[in-house]
Amino acid sequence: MSPAIDGTHDAALQSWVESANDPASDFPIQNLPFGRFRSEDDADWHIGVAIGDQVLDLRAARLIDSSDMNRLMRLLPETRRMVRQAISEGLRAGSAQQKTFRAALRAQSSVELGLPCQIGDYTDFYTSVHHATTIGKQLRPDNPLLPNYKWVPIGYHGRASSIMPSGQGFHRPHGQTKAPGQDAPTCGPCRRLDYELELGAVIARPNVLGQPIGMLEAEQHVFGVGLFNDWSARDVQAWEYQPLGPFLSKNFASTLSPWVVTLDALAPFREPFSRPEGDPEPLAYLDSPANRAQGAINIELEVWLQTQAMREAGHGGDRISQSNYRDAYWTVAQLVAHHTVNGCNLRAGDLFGSGTLSGPNPEQGGSLMELSLGGKAPVVLSNGQTRAWLEDGDTIVLRGYCAQAGFRRIGFGECRGLVLPAID
Repeated sequence: MSPAIDGTHDAALQSWVESANDPASDFPIQNLPFGRFRSEDDADWHIGVAIGDQVLDLRAARLIDSSDMNRLMRLLPETRRMVRQAISEGLRAGSAQQKTFRAALRAQSSVELGLPCQIGDYTDFYTSVHHATTIGKQLRPDNPLLPNYKWVPIGYHGRASSIMPSGQGFHRPHGQTKAPGQDAPTCGPCRRLDYELELGAVIARPNVLGQPIGMLEAEQHVFGVGLFNDWSARDVQAWEYQPLGPFLSKNFASTLSPWVVTLDALAPFREPFSRPEGDPEPLAYLDSPANRAQGAINIELEVWLQTQAMREAGHGGDRISQSNYRDAYWTVAQLVAHHTVNGCNLRAGDLFGSGTLSGPNPEQGGSLMELSLGGKAPVVLSNGQTRAWLEDGDTIVLRGYCAQAGFRRIGFGECRGLVLPAID
């Protein structure tokens, strides 16, 4: 069952943390996303909840007795909702707990924000039919969408060790490539570096090996979602992806935002899920009344690109793409059900990448490979620079938010990554 709307979503709620009442804040009291932080002189991570421009240390506020985020995520859904309720009540204007909670606040600008949890296994899916079709037209003009796409959620296992927190840079990767007309491949720095606009779903409760998770219970095993950038070396990918799919073209770096917005917080933004007319209905193990009624989530997504020249000029960058998660072809519940139908056991902290989230229109591509038509039509930026592929010094920032009449707008913060030169 999907989380229900309750008093924590009341648009009239105000917090004694004044910055949380700013309509432009991503983190009002109706949101309360979870993450991990630490101060400069502290080696240990603490569990925090974002509220305005502050972070609430849950252990210091006497709400939990551990700093183990994976342990917290394993709690039963009803227990997690009780924690959310207690946080909400303590942060509300006039709360009797204001003194205790205020002592547990830290300015987000004064702490280091890390990965939201200890990530175990990582699976990347391919949930946008628009992305799959556009990329397919470039790679297979006569057969852009493979016949299994509308029947099975396509995914591959990625590398968890190279997932890094927002704000970090990564070096341009090396790899094998083979250009048309070359007799043999060469190894060197990637020349077609790309980003991918994704969401990352964080698994909460594990299942026992051999026991699938059905659609009715699937969302009980999901803690929430954050912004995710699966950086991609397109020239390496083109040479290596047959017959087993991505490998070195993907595993060099991925960036995850520090805040996980819980499914409870997203309850007001659920929408009916349906397939386009004429498409096959999902098989029985991927279908349920609840998924049809509210399996989709209305999350507006944006990609911003800031070149080094922009940064040096004090320019914040250009928004180069917008899309919405409700256009995904597969829902979070379907990904969980499919991943475990063969008995695969998930663990708290496992991460599911949604795959690139593109919209139905050409300007809604979730990657440069789509926006530049494979490099043939470079994107023109407001300062006159162009980009067919990412260059050293470029920063990509992903942003997301939910807005619905009658409810408070909530956001995801940002997922930021900087391209550094290749290491010789």
